[in-house]
Amino acid sequence: MTRGMRRAQVVALMLGCMLFFGIKADAQSADTIKNGIFAGDIDLSGMTEGEASQAVEAYVDGLKDTEITLLAADETEVVVTAGDFGVFWANPELVDEAAAVGTKGNVIERYKLMKDLERENLILPIEISFNLQAISDILLERCVQYDVKAEDATLVRENGEFRVIGGRTGYALDVETSVDRVSEKLMKDWDGQPCTIALDVEVEEPRGKAEDLAQVKDVLGTFTTSYSSSGSNRSANVTNGCELINGTLLYPGDEFSTYESVAPFTQANGYYMAGSYMNGKVVDSLGGGICQVSTTLYNAVLLAELDVTERNNHSMIVTYVDPSADAAIAESSGKDLKFVNNLEYPVYIEGYTENKRITFTIYGKETRSSNREVRYESKVLEVNRPPADNIYADGTKPLGYVVWDSAHVGYKAQLWKIVLEDGVEVSRTQVNSSSYKMVPRSATVGTATEDPAAYEEIMAAIGTGSLDHVRNVIAALTAPPPSEEE
Repeated sequence: MTRGMRRAQVVALMLGCMLFFGIKADAQSADTIKNGIFAGDIDLSGMTEGEASQAVEAYVDGLKDTEITLLAADETEVVVTAGDFGVFWANPELVDEAAAVGTKGNVIERYKLMKDLERENLILPIEISFNLQAISDILLERCVQYDVKAEDATLVRENGEFRVIGGRTGYALDVETSVDRVSEKLMKDWDGQPCTIALDVEVEEPRGKAEDLAQVKDVLGTFTTSYSSSGSNRSANVTNGCELINGTLLYPGDEFSTYESVAPFTQANGYYMAGSYMNGKVVDSLGGGICQVSTTLYNAVLLAELDVTERNNHSMIVTYVDPSADAAIAESSGKDLKFVNNLEYPVYIEGYTENKRITFTIYGKETRSSNREVRYESKVLEVNRPPADNIYADGTKPLGYVVWDSAHVGYKAQLWKIVLEDGVEVSRTQVNSSSYKMVPRSATVGTATEDPAAYEEIMAAIGTGSLDHVRNVIAALTAPPPSEEE
């Protein structure tokens, strides 16, 4: 074939394509989208760009009412819509792409593309997206409310018998990972139809099986102290503190804080004004006497051989236990009694008051040998007795006025744990050491009198440093004169 013949064929082909496109132009305007072009399932053939955009927008708007079911805590169903999640059309440039089909390239390329569209439609995917903040807000506002905290199984002791109360499974929605899970499902796999999405919910099982709690029946340690000399307010405080602790169940590894259990020391929490130690003196404060509660509990805990993690002695000696066997708690100084259940089974703390005696008993599963016995011994290392009384004269108070604070002997002491097997001592271990302040008896004595002789006599008595002598002198000076016989 000659070069001229080949050129003639090419020209003929080009003329044919031009004739073809001319015919098509008559059937379809040049500013509309070519036949066979789809946006997803939407046929855009013959549409202008504006019409195509409206068609896709209408489709996306129709998705807004589609229901999406979220499975929140404990399989709770929360029904929302795609519109709640801020569904929107993410690739509006699709219309420009559709309109550009068949408008670029040479005649042959455009001819080939048009022939392809006659055989197979060109489908441009509609990309759907969602507002991540809207998803997060929905989860926080409508799903988190179904979260519940796990509640451990516990024990109640009634009429000398234990009763197991079942626990509750806890559920907590992980909002961050749930947002990712929802968005991934909707943006990648969603077909626009109603669907169900399981959120990321963390499940926390309660502690305590019935068979484990049924083991809690043995007395591991019990201790009683008396507050028979206490007034009504102090007695009420001891009873109140005891009741706040009674019924506590500690699982293995749990740490108990006495202060956190009995605080705050307010009237609303059942406390009254009563004497307590502060700066070497006995002063009235809300909750006075609560340290007898912590001390009694401390001794029961020692006998149960739980792990004491914090214990503090009083600033001055107490009379209801031996030296170094006390345990003080105080909000002002941060003192607390803490201990850990270091056993393999739960322990239950029972506390009660009766006839001005407070008792704590620790129940659990006894695993110690029956021939083993534990005792505690107080060892006094030093005794510091107070010197002469501190007596202060007050000229603003009348003769006969006397107010005093009792003396407190100072001690240094230790507490020792003694273990016996078959009645024979096998170990002796120091548990703690304590130092108690020595505080002399102090008194304020009124000296105001119009009798110079009486004034001199009372001042001389004060100078002796003996409160007992001062009180005898006052009694003599203020005694009424003997009556004359009729």
